[in-house]
Amino acid sequence: MKKTIYAAVFAIVTIGATDTFAQRVELKSGDIAVLSGQKTVNVEYDYSEFGVGKFATEKEYLDKKSAEYNAKEAGKGDAWKKAWVDDRKNRFEPKFEELFNKGMADKGLQAVQSRPDATYTLIVRTKFVEPGFNVGVMRKNAYVDYEVDLVESANKSAKVAQLNMRNVPGGQFGGFDFDTGVRIAESYAKAGKSLAAFLDKKL
Repeated sequence: MKKTIYAAVFAIVTIGATDTFAQRVELKSGDIAVLSGQKTVNVEYDYSEFGVGKFATEKEYLDKKSAEYNAKEAGKGDAWKKAWVDDRKNRFEPKFEELFNKGMADKGLQAVQSRPDATYTLIVRTKFVEPGFNVGVMRKNAYVDYEVDLVESANKSAKVAQLNMRNVPGGQFGGFDFDTGVRIAESYAKAGKSLAAFLDKKL
């Protein structure tokens, strides 16, 4: 009986759990046809400027959250702050590339980091992060806004195309995404999958 009540409450209060894929890829400018026939595209990530939740900058968010955690337990905030940054290399980027490369397998195109010999580079810029939350009986998906620039690797100021993805949701099926990094990583996975689907149609 308790399980039934919990399931019902969880279903009612889950915020964004029934989201359809709102992460439509928008081609803002340029032409991505140059990727046709390419085997490899270099990929870089830019986290230099983005807001988090109600905070205008990532620094404001990290300073406040880490101070709160440190006040509860010495060193906890510092460890949390380090994990927040480490998740980029450990979770977000691998997820993006895994789903992008899976989606582009039929076209024979792979996104690989540190491949300056590739003719073109995708610069994935994180522009906004809503971390979401999960407190057991109530949860909210993470959401991330992305801006993706396709540039010439030899001259990165030469922008070939710009694509935007807004409100890309991140959360695990079943609601076992209590860790912020897990939710955000799922957004990067969906972003990679969505971008691949868009390119697969266009190329």
